[in-house]
Amino acid sequence: MKIALIGYGKMGKTIDRLATAVGHEIVLRLDVDNAHEFTAENLQKADVAIEFTRPENAFGNIVKCLDAGVPIVVGTTGWLGRLEEAKQLCEKANGSLFWASNYSIGVNLFFALNRYLAKLMNGQSEYSVKVSETHHTQKLDAPSGTAITLAEGILAELERKSTWINQAGENPEELSILSYREDPAPGTHAIRYDSEVDSLEIIHTAHSRDGFANGAIQAAQWIVGKKGFFGMADLLK
Repeated sequence: MKIALIGYGKMGKTIDRLATAVGHEIVLRLDVDNAHEFTAENLQKADVAIEFTRPENAFGNIVKCLDAGVPIVVGTTGWLGRLEEAKQLCEKANGSLFWASNYSIGVNLFFALNRYLAKLMNGQSEYSVKVSETHHTQKLDAPSGTAITLAEGILAELERKSTWINQAGENPEELSILSYREDPAPGTHAIRYDSEVDSLEIIHTAHSRDGFANGAIQAAQWIVGKKGFFGMADLLK
């Protein structure tokens, strides 16, 4: 498989290392230093593009790939205000777009566990709940896309919560997401339920970026030859 890497920071370099180790070819490595090479002609040398950049750049990068007819796997978070627009553009272009807030297989199992626990807790009104996430100081968005997905999973199952906020709140209908930034921290997400008599907590901690990179590579392999908008639920089927 021939891959174009859009963004060549820590994640891009990790994907490069893992992809080439299993025989894939990186035909384009794009970063701020060679942005002039980000052309349709160069993109079309690849079977698929993998994008990990900055929130303000993600949508434009998606548009360029869809216009070039190249499937794109997007790992950038913090741009979800334009996700529906990206889906519509993908459909209009008959293109291929794969987006996930987190590509780790373990995290996606954690998503399912989180929803199941929230469903069980729906009838246990004595428990309060909060979400916390800890990442390295270079992470630009807060809360993380993963924390938002976890919060949305809770809101879907827990009737006493109606919305999430990125702070400690006192309104019982609000679900608090607490964000921490410290180094080194590849990523930890926790869901904690507290009552007067006990506490229950589930936690996912990433030990390196390899899990995220491997998931993105799997998504890239999977999307080649497909048309439409996809996510990890489609891949894990």
